[in-house]
Amino acid sequence: MRAILQAFLVPGLVCAATLASAAEKTVLMATWRGCEEACRGVIDHLAEAAPEISVVVRDAARDRTQLTGLMDEARQAEADLIVSWGTSVTLATAGTLAQRGDPAFNHDIPQVFMIVADPVGSGIVESLDHTGRDNVTGTYNRVPEQVNVETLRELLPGMDALGLLYNPNEPNSVLKRDELAELVPDYGIRLLDRAFVLSESGAPRAEDIGDQVRALKASGADAFYVGSSSFLRANAAILGAAARDADLPVLSPYEEMVRNGHALISVAARYYEVGRLAGQQVEAILVEGRAPSDLPVARMKDFALTVNLEVSRDIDLWPPIALLEFAEIIK
Repeated sequence: MRAILQAFLVPGLVCAATLASAAEKTVLMATWRGCEEACRGVIDHLAEAAPEISVVVRDAARDRTQLTGLMDEARQAEADLIVSWGTSVTLATAGTLAQRGDPAFNHDIPQVFMIVADPVGSGIVESLDHTGRDNVTGTYNRVPEQVNVETLRELLPGMDALGLLYNPNEPNSVLKRDELAELVPDYGIRLLDRAFVLSESGAPRAEDIGDQVRALKASGADAFYVGSSSFLRANAAILGAAARDADLPVLSPYEEMVRNGHALISVAARYYEVGRLAGQQVEAILVEGRAPSDLPVARMKDFALTVNLEVSRDIDLWPPIALLEFAEIIK
């Protein structure tokens, strides 16, 4: 029997590792917001392909302080491999290319990252084909931003300005802002970007979302793009309500925002499938004996277009038939 265990505090992690020690191999999965779809995808793939591998889940619960000492915990648990979810967790464990000599980061335990929006731009790997790290590889799940912009162009042929809120405390959020600032002028679109003001604790405030959305609308935004932001994803209901009130269509890279009625449209890889892809990387390393440095970052090839027609009705904007013909419709 595989042991699939949740650990949230250091004592819990040590206990979980002890219980799982009889397994042939142990994977420590470090997550940011619980064991969601991608986490379950990893677990399900390994349960089918390598049932002798035990998985211990260590969740930070969106608290950066929980990332401190994570590598010490992994070493104490004698983990055979680390799976890291998201940029913040991956940077806290693997560090960047520039930190390869820093003993605070992981340079010895094989590591597979997933749900990292820009592993090259964030300095985690040299390229998707060659990571430049002896012990690190991962997965890449983001749709090219050109696809998102072109989808918005089909939705709004006369779009002049695109609104974006970004969190200066999230590396991916800033990277996506910079990428869009370089990209959208080629489409004749202005980027209206606004950074959240951080509180004394260094975090943005959910109560600021509504004012920021209204400010973007007043500045002339024709649509709103979520970009890459765990903060906006966690506060999707607040964002969605403010966007509806402002009659702003929202395109999100997070499909569940469309399913939950907080965004109009999404082009995205299914997180569960991303997790299964990460599980394949784990299998290649722990079962097949391949070195992480020999494995390119595995890329998702299938993406789903999802449209919420209830949101369409609320903001009186109907996607063209050309989009609806191959979209999954949420009514």
